Amino acid sequence: MRLTRQTNYAMRILMYCAANNDRLSRIPEIAAAYSVSELFLFKILQPLVEHGLIETVRGRNGGVRLGRAAEAISLFDVVRVTEESFAMAECFENDAAECPLVDSCALNSALREALNAFFAVLSRHTIADLVAARPNVRNLLGIDMLVERRAPAA
Repeated sequence: MRLTRQTNYAMRILMYCAANNDRLSRIPEIAAAYSVSELFLFKILQPLVEHGLIETVRGRNGGVRLGRAAEAISLFDVVRVTEESFAMAECFENDAAECPLVDSCALNSALREALNAFFAVLSRHTIADLVAARPNVRNLLGIDMLVERRAPAA
């Protein structure tokens, strides 16, 4: 199974917000951190907002933040929101070609079992786990540099 680029960057947006949990994150900052276009990230943002994974704050000092605690957002939550299909084979689809084994196929059963195992593993890991796995994630994403630049001079 291969996840889409959209899912990959949805997780990255969430990781950025989790690492930057003390202030709002801005799409231009996130785009710069990952070297992708702002437009691409804005497209990914919509389903994350619709499903409560991200909150947006409008206005001049607006931005985005996690819609709930990073510990409460599983990787499965993200995949479920961003992936269109989990059909691993043609017979998983409703309009699949007719197969005489469709109701008793061992391949279909094995693939469903594999897919369920994949979902179970994703359900055990959270955005918080991904951020905690790299203690220097704020530095790697350039967040600390942004905070230093914004700090008022004493």
